[in-house]
Amino acid sequence: MDLALLHPDFVRTARRVSRPLAQAMDAVGPPDWPSRHQQPLARYLARVVVGQQLSTRAAGTIWGRVEALGKAEQQSIPALALNLPDATLLACGLSAGKLKTLKALAEADAAGVLKRQRLARLEPAARAIELTALRGIGPWTADMLALFYFRDPDIWPLGDLAVRKTLERFLVTQSRYDLSSAAALFAPHRSVLALYMWRIADNPPDR
Repeated sequence: MDLALLHPDFVRTARRVSRPLAQAMDAVGPPDWPSRHQQPLARYLARVVVGQQLSTRAAGTIWGRVEALGKAEQQSIPALALNLPDATLLACGLSAGKLKTLKALAEADAAGVLKRQRLARLEPAARAIELTALRGIGPWTADMLALFYFRDPDIWPLGDLAVRKTLERFLVTQSRYDLSSAAALFAPHRSVLALYMWRIADNPPDR
């Protein structure tokens, strides 16, 4: 998907919602859409879990420690959580809850639940149902996986605070649209709308 080619259409659609929204989109230009599929799925999910409810800086610091530990122990992430004492992972800055989630991810990966090819064949909603059945994996994490790992084009992550608050800023002066109906105008490319919101907010998720 060429986001530069989509950019004029997005700006035109944004004018239907709010002229300031269109101006903001035009000012930041086409957003970047990083792809994370080169790494194992379990590792990617572990990275998302570590960053939940943390600032980008804090998440990066803790993940850096976990990564360094994995290299030192020559073990994959999240398998570290099963093979090392809890205190070792907690010393990296992980909470007890996130450590339990990493253990659940490692067990699911070993059981074949996180096979990339199988999950890629599922529709995003079906995939999200499977993932959120795992301990500690909620809708936001499933959305981040859909957006950045599988690059599904029409994900609208309303559970992301930066996405929600940024669009809300442009809706306060008019009553024609709420968050969902405004986003619906950008279907089937609502994933790209989320990328614009992060870029406008200058607060991209640390994925």
